[in-house]
Amino acid sequence: ISSPLQRAMGGAKRVLSASSSSSASLPFDDRDSSHTSEGNSDSLSADEGSDFEDNFNRSVRKRAAKRPPKTTPVAKHPKKGSRVVHRHSRKQPEPPANDLFSAVKAAKSDMQDSGDYPLTAPGPSWKKFQGSFCEFVRTLVCQCQYSLLYDGFPMDNLISLLTGLSDSQVRAFRHTSTLAAMKLMTSLVRVALQLSLHQDNNQRQYEAERNKGPGQRSPERLESLLEKRKELQEHQEEIEGMMNALFRGVFVHRYRDVLPEIRAICIEEIGCWMQSYSTSFLTDSYLKYIGWTLHDKHREVRLKCLKALKGLYGNQDLTTRLELFTSRFKDRMVSMVMDREYDVAVEAVRLLILILKNMEGVLTDTDCESIYPVVYASNRALASAAGEFLYWKLFYPECEIRTMGGRERRQSPGAQRTFFQLLLSFFVESELHDHAAYLVDSLWDCAGAQLKDWESLTSLLLEKDQNLGDVQESTLIEILVSSARQASEGHPPVGRVTGRKGLTSKERKTQADDRVKLTEHLIPLLPQLLAKFSADAEKVTPLLQLLSCFDLHIYCTGRLEKHLELLLKQLQEVVVKHTEPAVLEAGAHALYLLCNPEFTFFSRADFARSQLVDLLTDRFQQELEELLQSSFLDEDEVYNLATTLKRLSAFYNAHDLTRWELYEPCYQLLQKAVDTGEVPHQVILPALTLVYFSILWTLTHISKSDASQKQLSSLRERMVTFCELCQSCLSDVDTEIREQAFVLLSDLLLIFSPQMIVGGRDFLRPLVFFPEATLQSELASFLMDHVFIQPGDLGSGDSQEDHLQIERLHQRRRLLAGFCKLLLYGVLEMDAASDVFKHYNKFYNDYGDIIKETLTRARQIDRSHCSRILLLSLKQLYTELLQEHGPQGLNELPAFIEMRDLARRFALSFGPQQLQNRDLVVILHKEGIKFSLSELPPAGSSDQPPNLAFLELLSEFSPRLFHQDKQLLLSYLEKCLKHISQAPGHPWGPVTAYCHSLSPVENTAETSPQVLPRSKKRRVEGPAKPNREDISSQEEILQLNSIPPTPTLTSTAVKSRQPPWGLEEMEEEDDSELDFAQGQPLAGTQRSRFLGPQSIQTPHNLSGPGLGNQLMRLNLMEEDEEKQFEIQDESSEEWQDTDMQASTYSSPRERRLDLLDSTELDIEDF
Repeated sequence: ISSPLQRAMGGAKRVLSASSSSSASLPFDDRDSSHTSEGNSDSLSADEGSDFEDNFNRSVRKRAAKRPPKTTPVAKHPKKGSRVVHRHSRKQPEPPANDLFSAVKAAKSDMQDSGDYPLTAPGPSWKKFQGSFCEFVRTLVCQCQYSLLYDGFPMDNLISLLTGLSDSQVRAFRHTSTLAAMKLMTSLVRVALQLSLHQDNNQRQYEAERNKGPGQRSPERLESLLEKRKELQEHQEEIEGMMNALFRGVFVHRYRDVLPEIRAICIEEIGCWMQSYSTSFLTDSYLKYIGWTLHDKHREVRLKCLKALKGLYGNQDLTTRLELFTSRFKDRMVSMVMDREYDVAVEAVRLLILILKNMEGVLTDTDCESIYPVVYASNRALASAAGEFLYWKLFYPECEIRTMGGRERRQSPGAQRTFFQLLLSFFVESELHDHAAYLVDSLWDCAGAQLKDWESLTSLLLEKDQNLGDVQESTLIEILVSSARQASEGHPPVGRVTGRKGLTSKERKTQADDRVKLTEHLIPLLPQLLAKFSADAEKVTPLLQLLSCFDLHIYCTGRLEKHLELLLKQLQEVVVKHTEPAVLEAGAHALYLLCNPEFTFFSRADFARSQLVDLLTDRFQQELEELLQSSFLDEDEVYNLATTLKRLSAFYNAHDLTRWELYEPCYQLLQKAVDTGEVPHQVILPALTLVYFSILWTLTHISKSDASQKQLSSLRERMVTFCELCQSCLSDVDTEIREQAFVLLSDLLLIFSPQMIVGGRDFLRPLVFFPEATLQSELASFLMDHVFIQPGDLGSGDSQEDHLQIERLHQRRRLLAGFCKLLLYGVLEMDAASDVFKHYNKFYNDYGDIIKETLTRARQIDRSHCSRILLLSLKQLYTELLQEHGPQGLNELPAFIEMRDLARRFALSFGPQQLQNRDLVVILHKEGIKFSLSELPPAGSSDQPPNLAFLELLSEFSPRLFHQDKQLLLSYLEKCLKHISQAPGHPWGPVTAYCHSLSPVENTAETSPQVLPRSKKRRVEGPAKPNREDISSQEEILQLNSIPPTPTLTSTAVKSRQPPWGLEEMEEEDDSELDFAQGQPLAGTQRSRFLGPQSIQTPHNLSGPGLGNQLMRLNLMEEDEEKQFEIQDESSEEWQDTDMQASTYSSPRERRLDLLDSTELDIEDF
């Protein structure tokens, strides 16, 4: 073996095994133990090194002795026990294998440093190795196919070598030899195919010569053809014997290998054999291997199976031989459409498309109905494949594009009409989705030409004698808008994932051409469509959105101004006719697109806008005067005023209406509403929005140019006045008014925060506004009353009530996000964040992501302040619970258990930076101890202080402490407890639990190399007696400097075999969080120093009630959490510290070996 191969294969610690029955007879899911049983040996013994040599010699002698004279091989229909047949009957000499065995042993002994080998080694040079290696095998067979291939010696020994190596326990040998054997088999299949063609030619030549007349027939020619036929038959038998040996010796065992790469190689190659030499291999006896492997648990293997089947079903000549296989495995192929791997699901759909095309009637309606919903999948590749299946199943048979002379002919209008009718029927009758845009996107790749037939679409919509229903008209309009947007923009619908980064130059050119065609066709028809459907808000809204897909320059270049006039007229009518927010927003946006100063028709569009706004403003002034003068308005007058304000508010959002001076009348209206309460809420809501937009447009004008001091003062006065109005509205009776006032107020405070002067805008400093304490408290109170309410259980989402609940939840999330932004940008005091953080655990499902992000950002701003806010949140919750239930039995309440879970989440938020957060955690503990002992019981009373149970919450932060800090806190607690009288013999439970969490003896697993690491399953231990040496070593550790010691790593192999000491079976606790743990008592003086002799004695019976049961439960829980900074999965998922700093010390989780990790046990998968 060459030195590069030795270096590449260095590092494997396996032995070769000659027995194929022990490994190959097991399914690949259950063979890990059989393949890895010998993987722990560190060296290669002489007996193990001779296994391969003995097996190889035995195999060669056995094959030579049992070689029959000449028989017909069974490659076409393989049977058990078949043997390889050779042409020569004489005994072959044995190979000079000493050098080969020495090379194999040398390679095996060199594989001690790394598990990499050429097929898996990293680097650009090794990436090409597999292709070059396969090409070498192919070239070898190609060069030898006329000579050495039938010699009997080289190929026999090569097949024997590869068969033996393919059964090796060394992954590198097994993988490489299997690849070589399969590629050798593929090359032999090609040779066998050529021999079959030669035999057919020879037979035709022989028949032609024999059919000649007696005078023309040549006996010598017939004899030579007969000899040639005999030689070809012998060669065919030799090749088929070799193929049978490779199939029986390698494939049958390795197609279920434990290594997925090996299984994938086998399946890929057998697919090639079936396609190239179908007469021999396309039988049920070979197809069953692909069918069985369709259930493989690895993605790559399932993918190879589907690709192999695609090659077979894609050839219509082969489908007749796949009927039995299809009937047996069709259900599995259909179910793979729902595979968890998207690429596998895509290949499954494409395979079913081939079955649908080439095997008529195989897929039933039930099978197809299980594929139809996939057109609405979020993955675009999968949805597009399902759309193609839908097209070939439903649309193509009815709308087939017939060809004439090899060229495609344009479809007739009737065929296009049929296509859209079928599309409407499928979308409406299936009731699978509410938005046709996803269906259009799924069909775009296969039916884009039909979907871009906007002439047929618009003719269906505009014809008078149509029989379309209301739902069908709405769907057809949505299809029109979706196809126009898809053609002009090329973006998939919202929520659909596509892997493409951009468009090619050809696609961009096609997109521009489609945009021009769309514009030229729809510019004359859009006013007609708006006129026909202007009364229906659901239909007119998407039609107005069509304008964003137009190339608006065509209005100028195409001299289509008359159509622009018609469009502006229809737009005005739509705005005046409708009051729905979606219609008004679409109309305002459409007019905004037309009012671009770059267009030559800007003056016309601006004139139309001015006319519309003048009309609305005049109406508003008249209706406002009536409202201000009269004390009572009827419903019609209120409705007219509200609708006018809604229209103005929608246009003020997209257009600058400052010159119409709407601020003053709206402010008067709101002031009257606050003073008298006589203004209807329908009028107040749009009036608030109008004043808000007026302030923002004024700020926009001031920011663009140097403003005078008078302008700044006027704007600030307006802003402050509006904030006072919104503050008054926070206590309004109507919920919508309160929520709208909160949203506008939070946005306005954020805009006029100190952030507005960033970026060289110091001239805006007079506008910076800080809310007063009363406003801050009202905002916080509003949040408590309207956001943190009892969460409701959402149903399936199908009923109208469920939809309303979801909408309300989104509104509450919006309110909470606005408040959190005020906290993070310094508008509100950061201490107000405690009102948010204390609900983190209770409302985790509804607002967990928002609160987590707020906590993360707050920790980035100021770590110390953030830790104090966390403690403040716990104090507030504890005080509320104490006032409600009293101090007796407080820690047994469900609300207190929720507080402990919240404290655990807060502790996890500190992340793995133990040294960085050291001071913060210590200060948090000290402040918590002060709070727990801040209120003392009456003199002479044996009751515990009312806040003492807070220590149990504080114990959740104990795993974040260093050993030395725990000792200091124990001393600090002892000092504080000296001032409190306590009855002897009755220790307080919270003090016991807290002291136990601070016990440094619990962390001996991190400092003492003699203690076994805890397994991932928690087990209950009884009280163990620590050795004096251990106690003394622990006391010495506590006296070290502040830098924690590095844990000692031990061998995982030794750990897995050493039994745990002091293990006793205990009863299982009810709490699921405390199923298994390890408990150890306090040692020596630490146990009796504070608590007395009875305080930390662990009872043997955990089922009984009382203090002992409670203490043992705390003991079990704290023993699991004392692992310093071994962050659980919850920590790694929820809290990722974004401002990571370099730290010398890593967590024990990073240093500790995983007993279940095969890579650390030096166990290879094969």
